[in-house]
Amino acid sequence: MKERQIKIKRIQRRTSRVRSKILAKKILPRLTVFRSNKHIYAQVIDDEKGVTLASANEKEIKNEGNKTLKANALGKVLAEKAKKKKIKNIVFDKGPYRYHGRVKALAEGAREGGLIF
Repeated sequence: MKERQIKIKRIQRRTSRVRSKILAKKILPRLTVFRSNKHIYAQVIDDEKGVTLASANEKEIKNEGNKTLKANALGKVLAEKAKKKKIKNIVFDKGPYRYHGRVKALAEGAREGGLIF
């Protein structure tokens, strides 16, 4: 039980370190990522108003590939939704995750879709 609590505190420290830098720039909406072992979710959030502007998950993708390819396609889908709402510039919030693998693929897909980080 003690090891689990230590792990949770480490994750919370990483998340707060990343978010403290991002939330200082409140003029731009932030693209936040949640990654589980099976799925990946992304949403664009306006922190001033506290609302979600656009969101996407793997259920919206018809791609039958590995998880990294699905994450890339998810980034493109989210970019299209954001562009429909006239959102072009964003800040990328990777949360406690490393910028590697599926998180990196999602970010690159969003860039390919037209979002500017």
